[in-house]
Amino acid sequence: MDPNLPHRSSPRWRPASRLLVWAAILLGSAAANAVVEVMDAQRRGEALALWEPMTWELSSAGMILLTLPLLWWGCQRWPLHADTWRRRLPLYLAASVAWSLLHVVGMMLLRHLAYASVGEHYVDGSSWPTRLLYEYLKDVRAFFSFVAIEHFFSWFGRRRQGEAHLLAAPEDAPPVEPVDRPERFLVRKLGRDFLVATCDIEYAQAAGNYMNLRVRGHDYPLRSTLAALEARLDPARFVRIHRSYLLNLAVLVSIEPLDSGEARVHLADGTVLPCSRRQLPGLRAALGHGGAADALPSAAPAGAST
Repeated sequence: MDPNLPHRSSPRWRPASRLLVWAAILLGSAAANAVVEVMDAQRRGEALALWEPMTWELSSAGMILLTLPLLWWGCQRWPLHADTWRRRLPLYLAASVAWSLLHVVGMMLLRHLAYASVGEHYVDGSSWPTRLLYEYLKDVRAFFSFVAIEHFFSWFGRRRQGEAHLLAAPEDAPPVEPVDRPERFLVRKLGRDFLVATCDIEYAQAAGNYMNLRVRGHDYPLRSTLAALEARLDPARFVRIHRSYLLNLAVLVSIEPLDSGEARVHLADGTVLPCSRRQLPGLRAALGHGGAADALPSAAPAGAST
């Protein structure tokens, strides 16, 4: 296991699951379209073997599936929000042209290979400029449909996951709690607000320009830096164990030293987090000052005999 990653991940719709869903949709649609092609040919009195329309449809669906992860990456890298969509729309239009070109070139290559494998020669019947324009007029609709669906599920996922905020002081009254030591966080989820006690936060993980607060198996993004949050939390309860992790000592079960001088920390729910060599002395000191060093079991070093 990579010691830089938590042992458990938050429940999300992972890319592999999404790809399987889209594979079922696209391949099922391809098979249905191929059967319709054969039925239309029979109605016109023409002979058309099923393998030919299946090759046409599956080559297109296959290239879409191969390029979907790239499209999803682009949506995450350049998300569309109310204040950014106008500026990023030209970028998405340019990406749709590149995506269509990749789709068409790959699709045609697969068709030529499939026909050659059975001793046939694939004939398109149209020039490349005509083919590219024809395919782009179809692909641009599919491209923006995928983009819209991806952004919808990202938005819905954020709504379902929730987002944490520090409680703000009322404008016409004193703060309800000490500003430098917040006792609660406001979590907005599915249009409702919830108060989360600071002591219920198991750990905080840095993630770019924000962080994830782990609370009872769920991650809540908080727009702050780890250093800023660390400065506001009680140092007797929350300790930095890694440049990317701030740990609540109340959920710590054991420390597993590693031969490299680093360590893994085991939490009550089974999660395993990394502890850097630089932060390990501070963690042990915090436990010693809290009187919990003797009560805390320490696992044997990795690879050592017991």
